[in-house]
Amino acid sequence: MTAITVGNALEFYDFTVYGFMTSVIGRIFFPALTSYAQLLLAIASFGVGFLARPLGGLVIGAYADRHGRKKAMNLTIGLMMLGCAMIAFAPTPSLIGFAAPALIVLGRLVQGFSAGGELGASTTMLVEYADRGDRVYMSSWQVASQGLGVMFGAIVSNVVVSLLPASDLDSWGWRLPFVLGMLIAPIGLYIRSQLHETLGDVPAAEGAAHATLGTLLRDHWADLLKASLLFLSCTVGIYVVAFYLPTFAAKELGLPVQVGIWVGVVFGVINFILAPLSGRLADRWRRKPVIFWSRVALLVLVPPCFLWLVDAPSAARLYLVVAILSVFLTSQFPALLVMLTELFPRHLRASGLSIVYSVVVAVFSGFSPFVLTWLVHASGDKLAPAWYLLVVTAVSTVALLWLTDRTGEELDGPAPDGSLKAAP
Repeated sequence: MTAITVGNALEFYDFTVYGFMTSVIGRIFFPALTSYAQLLLAIASFGVGFLARPLGGLVIGAYADRHGRKKAMNLTIGLMMLGCAMIAFAPTPSLIGFAAPALIVLGRLVQGFSAGGELGASTTMLVEYADRGDRVYMSSWQVASQGLGVMFGAIVSNVVVSLLPASDLDSWGWRLPFVLGMLIAPIGLYIRSQLHETLGDVPAAEGAAHATLGTLLRDHWADLLKASLLFLSCTVGIYVVAFYLPTFAAKELGLPVQVGIWVGVVFGVINFILAPLSGRLADRWRRKPVIFWSRVALLVLVPPCFLWLVDAPSAARLYLVVAILSVFLTSQFPALLVMLTELFPRHLRASGLSIVYSVVVAVFSGFSPFVLTWLVHASGDKLAPAWYLLVVTAVSTVALLWLTDRTGEELDGPAPDGSLKAAP
């Protein structure tokens, strides 16, 4: 589980430290603009990485279905290390002019491309390793690894921001978290080298013939649509709570930057602890009820939580709101991941999940901080994030009506020769 999920943890670490360093990156790489424009462009650069996710999901997902999950996961973690290096060592505009922010954007694109294929390949491998009675529990460690990455990224960012003088932070200190991310990648590559491949029962030729976007769109378009709709609430909610709220707290509520940084720690701790418990619960009591009641709780709690926070902003209120929302975002995620994975046959499983995840995150989640920053600024309504999250959750929950709960069933049916074949 550690070997499979380390890349996912690194992905969320990278995105977390970039999210927390947006103000510094904006000042350094867009120096001629107003503070609001600097922030908006830095957040836009954060979102640009998500544009490459669908392409990464398609290319790396197909590669995982043709040549194996293990090879695909080694590729993604190598690309993550490259993206970290491009950002960590990017020259400033005073040295190379416009090419400096362009290099930052290119680094984010590389990170986004790798992230697009990481979750699909690694989650598929976790599910294929699992028995039918513990698939959600196994996949829950994918969710827990995200919390670990966010928590670690937030702690590192907080240490750097708190200990370094502003001049040192702007000149070189902001690069340290990205350098640390580079150092994690070789460790991940080493422990992943110990894994056993799970695609072996499907011949490579069969995977190569079928693991294509055309096949998915022709034969599984309804599954892609249902999976994307179902995935919407959870991913948008995580990016709003874990990545947007720190900026919102600093810029709109007037709280210190350090207060916002600890939001990631609160989210990460809850995510890491609760995800495996939720996985056990979903394996025992089925996937659908866990997802449904988690979302009902969100629909009920989101408006009063945001209203209470905006009415009298404080660090304590911010952390409590994040903790409450994180509980119900985390509790649905492991069951959700498994339901999406179970939708697709073995030779299309990594491709299908990668495309769903990367497209939803690219179109809706990654640009949520940008959209909400603009929306709050344009409307003057500090409750805009609550209404946004409320609508997305309500629409997304409708997809549960058209999905089958496969708790306790075999993932792949037996072939005549006794080997495993792709599920119909």
